[in-house]
Amino acid sequence: MKQLVQNLRTGQTLLEDIPIPQVGRGQVLIQTRRSLVSLGTERMLVEFGKANLIDKVRQQPGRVKQVFEKMQADGIRPTIDAVFRKLDQPIPLGYCNVGTVLAVGQDVTDIRVGDRVASNGPHAEVVCVPRNLVARVPNNVSDDEAVFTVVGAIGLHGIRRVNPTFGETVVVIGLGLIGLLTAELLRLNGCRVIGLDVDETKLKLAQQRGITVFNSNHTDPVKAVLTLTNQAGADGADGVIITASTKGDTVIAQSAQMCRKQGRIVLVGVVGLNINRADFYKKEQTFQVSCSYGPGRYDDTYEQQGHDYPLPYVRWTENRNFETVLQQLSEGRLDVKPLITEIVPLADYDKIYSRIGEYNGIASLLSYSGEVELTPTIVLRETHYQSHTGTVGIIGAGNFTGAILLPALRAAKADVKIIASAGGLNATLLAKKFGITQSTTDYQQIINDPDINLCIITTRHNSHAQLTVEALQAGKHVFVEKPLAIYDHELAQIIAAQQVSGRVVMVGFNRRFSPYAQKMKALLGGQRSHQLPMNVVATMNAGFIPADSWVHDRRVGGGRILGEACHLVDLITFLTGSRVVSVSMNAMGQQPAETTDSASMLLRYENGSMGVINYFSNGSKAYAKERVEVYSQERTLILDNFRKLTAYGFRGFSTLSGRQDKGHTEQIKRLVQLIRAEGLNDREQALCEPLIPFGEIVNTTQVTLAAMRSLQEGRWVDVASIGGRVLPESHD
Repeated sequence: MKQLVQNLRTGQTLLEDIPIPQVGRGQVLIQTRRSLVSLGTERMLVEFGKANLIDKVRQQPGRVKQVFEKMQADGIRPTIDAVFRKLDQPIPLGYCNVGTVLAVGQDVTDIRVGDRVASNGPHAEVVCVPRNLVARVPNNVSDDEAVFTVVGAIGLHGIRRVNPTFGETVVVIGLGLIGLLTAELLRLNGCRVIGLDVDETKLKLAQQRGITVFNSNHTDPVKAVLTLTNQAGADGADGVIITASTKGDTVIAQSAQMCRKQGRIVLVGVVGLNINRADFYKKEQTFQVSCSYGPGRYDDTYEQQGHDYPLPYVRWTENRNFETVLQQLSEGRLDVKPLITEIVPLADYDKIYSRIGEYNGIASLLSYSGEVELTPTIVLRETHYQSHTGTVGIIGAGNFTGAILLPALRAAKADVKIIASAGGLNATLLAKKFGITQSTTDYQQIINDPDINLCIITTRHNSHAQLTVEALQAGKHVFVEKPLAIYDHELAQIIAAQQVSGRVVMVGFNRRFSPYAQKMKALLGGQRSHQLPMNVVATMNAGFIPADSWVHDRRVGGGRILGEACHLVDLITFLTGSRVVSVSMNAMGQQPAETTDSASMLLRYENGSMGVINYFSNGSKAYAKERVEVYSQERTLILDNFRKLTAYGFRGFSTLSGRQDKGHTEQIKRLVQLIRAEGLNDREQALCEPLIPFGEIVNTTQVTLAAMRSLQEGRWVDVASIGGRVLPESHD
């Protein structure tokens, strides 16, 4: 199938071939019939992509501080690499879609295959959308009309924020597509509507719909509005809805000046927000920014998990706003056909996007032929692989995969045959960039492929255990990005599957492979370091992540202790040469929470060593992210952010510094070498020791799970009580 994307680095708008997405729980798979080009939003993306780097910086001033903070903490080169990686991630275009349902996921009971629906799906021949972002289209509403549903809901939600009553006067500033729809819906709501714009074509369309209009270039908009409303004794408009797009602050000031006392101003568009207090003070006006389609937007619980807000308490959700727009279309009260400027076949998309910066139309629609190859896998190039030679399949195509994993696999000269992602777009783009043979949305293609003997898993944390077990049962070696598991029973299942299969299980505990960590290990006595106990203090200045992020969800991300503090547990285990026997964790705050991201852990090791892990999210981003201190035999080692190692009391060595290196590339290099050793004879294989003994991997996972139990129960927890035990005959 084909999908439109925007490359933010090159400015190119591209029609990509990708596999069809897989329908998941609570989702709806839709074959597109029409999609609407949002000229405002998509114009901004296209113009941003075409701008040079300096202009990109000027358009994103808020990001500059973040860049300098990262540069100060991590260095210039890693920061530049991160910026360009971000720009290299193409953005799907579009969010107004109409099509026919091909399939529904588990828990979707009120939408059926064959239904015609409107959704916020992108410009793609097939889209997969959460149920609460899908609304059934009435039979008497055409595709060309129904495609306005989502953009109409944006205007409708802005109106609900203004909360107009019958007979009130509301000004709409900016008569583009959303502005015209907003003005029409206000008129249907019994309001007197005044429209302001500078484009005569748009003003004429609004006037034909019974809206009083003024050209802001030819008339003082404030005086015009005050004159009209003074005639009714109102001394200003009751409300203003701003649907314009401009960088200046003039619109905000004018809105306040043309509004009456206690007036309401709502921003739907994009304007400068340098608000002058004096403009609002005397009139006690309210100003509010409207969020997209309505309540539920950007709420994972509502959109991704499908939990609706109860109607008596949240009357108008984004889905109910969709249904309202469709109802108005069905009853013939809302007429959108005059707004259609052109209908262009998807293949001819460039007729719109090549001139989008100078485009003066209202609404452009993309039409779809209906002939789509419904395949979950596409072959990008023909290559033949031999099984048991280190051939790789990757499940997951997120930021870690593109930024860290694939460059490391390329450096290791690994043969990557298939990469999978749920939506198909990310996997396909990475496959093209790194020369991978196939892209798929069906991870079973990797599990069942006899050529693949190393399965790499980089999906969200709640799927790690299941995918690891499936890969082991299929006879694959596994590399799973941390954490290995987020629940005790999952760890037990992995241990059991590994004992039966005998395959290698490796977790992305990369810190021990850093040249700085390797030097620390050597200075502390190498493999004999376990003979003498030591104290290790490791601090991670993790940085703030919003509370509604999936990483904090115990059922999805497991929490940041499981997902990231595990790195420090493994590193201390490596340095001490011993394993943890018990753990105690305390967190900031008075009541034990299900997860935490500001906590201190105490670790007791078998050899008497003590570890302290401080994992904090409330520090400055300008400060280094990681710091490790080792105290042993009147000697001290200080590792600063994997950029500088300083030694005190070590004869012949004082410091090692250079580019930040957390060991990712070295770990992947050694892993690929280990897997390829399957083709060696028994004597050669015997020389290939496991990179991290499986028992240590299990111990680290047990530690973080035990830490969470310690937090809940307020006591030291025995690590051996978590998950299960590793038999001596395993890869340990």
